[in-house]
Amino acid sequence: MAAPPVVDLPVADERLAEDLSNGLAAVEKQLRSAVESEDTFVTDVSRHLIEAGGKRFRAMLVLLAAQFGDHTAPGVIPGAVVMELTHVATLYHDDVMDEASERRGKPSANARWNNTLAILTGDYVFARAADIMADLGPEPVRIQAKTFARLVRGQIRETVGPAEGVDPVEHYIDVLADKTGSLIATSARLGAMLAGAPQDVVLRLTAACEAIGVAFQLGDDIIDVASDTSGKTPGTDLREGIRTLPVLYALGSDENPRLRSLVAGPVPEADIDEALELLRASESLKLARAELERWSARAKEQLSELPDIPARAALLSLCDFVVERSG
Repeated sequence: MAAPPVVDLPVADERLAEDLSNGLAAVEKQLRSAVESEDTFVTDVSRHLIEAGGKRFRAMLVLLAAQFGDHTAPGVIPGAVVMELTHVATLYHDDVMDEASERRGKPSANARWNNTLAILTGDYVFARAADIMADLGPEPVRIQAKTFARLVRGQIRETVGPAEGVDPVEHYIDVLADKTGSLIATSARLGAMLAGAPQDVVLRLTAACEAIGVAFQLGDDIIDVASDTSGKTPGTDLREGIRTLPVLYALGSDENPRLRSLVAGPVPEADIDEALELLRASESLKLARAELERWSARAKEQLSELPDIPARAALLSLCDFVVERSG
């Protein structure tokens, strides 16, 4: 009988499922203690987004990658904690930049307190992640620093937009690789490295998981247009004027002038249904799906060269999942 799914990932091997479940439980416990302070308020505001939940996707990738070496190595769980803390820290900052009122179904930190406290809390969580990473050695510290630089660079490039003469689609994909793919790639890299996996395995896992990260975001872009069964309100990005991949393809096409006009900026509520209908029937959505499939296939190509163990099968299933979830 198949083991229960872990973090939305169907894991057929019972031992692997148990390893992941136990590892994630240890990560969860350490996440809360990692941000504990002698100041009760600092502890409360720092735990706010941690206690709001989340799939712990990056921690899971650390644990999965560690299966290619000694997954019980002492640095694996702290490495997973660092990746989750880094992700959580970015969420505090993202919510300020996006003026978000909710995160994971709860009031965002900036809404519950204010922007200043949300920014400072994100900085504090980053610092706690760096402190833990320092115990893992200079190379993990260097990797984390370079990853953080990519995250920030991606955010800056997204904010500024493509330079004159740069293909908007190419710019968008590069931003996704920096903002989303880099931390997911580093999660796999650290997991394998801290577990003592061979260098060629570390490199393949890193490349595969960066591709998975880009594919996940591309899948979200498509879900916002194509799906009304995902639990998310279709057209959220359209309402906010966010230029996701299907929109970028539409803006660069002569296929439908009415569609181009609708998605050139934030779509008024009265026009959302029309915009969604036109996008769903457009060549732009087909092109976006094809791009998603290319990134999934790129990840599979790297994974296919890894040792044939249950963790590889789980990662290959993840590649299929990122495509299937978009409908």
